[in-house]
Amino acid sequence: MTTYRNPTPTVDIIIELIDRPHRPIVLIERQNPPHGWAIPGGFVDYGESVETAAKREAEEETSLQVTLIEQFQVYSDPNRDPRQHTLSVVFLATAIGEPRAQDDAKAIRVFDLWELPPSLCFDHGQILTDYRQYRNYGLRPRLAPRL
Repeated sequence: MTTYRNPTPTVDIIIELIDRPHRPIVLIERQNPPHGWAIPGGFVDYGESVETAAKREAEEETSLQVTLIEQFQVYSDPNRDPRQHTLSVVFLATAIGEPRAQDDAKAIRVFDLWELPPSLCFDHGQILTDYRQYRNYGLRPRLAPRL
């Protein structure tokens, strides 16, 4: 019998705080490896939709109740997570209030898009570059051509 291996599904949630000027975003500092700053998110549980996982992970890590606005993009580079091959469904969401670090978030901070930290985990630097292009100019990420 053939055994299949598939990427593990995850979600990431770019949370805009709409009750603040310039709609800054929330990032967490990871408590567990890989260390650094990251977009809130995590693994999708068996039997859970990606939308439900996004809301759950956002609340678990930031204590914020989010409103999902849209599915932004799927990121699936096999090397995006050093622990294992994952694919992430990235959502854009809004929230109001004061985020608090919870679950596996060591710290939490609100960042304007022009002042992001240099030590971003995973492929979150690319995700946030794509998001900045989308938010500033309405440009969606283009798929890289396969050769």
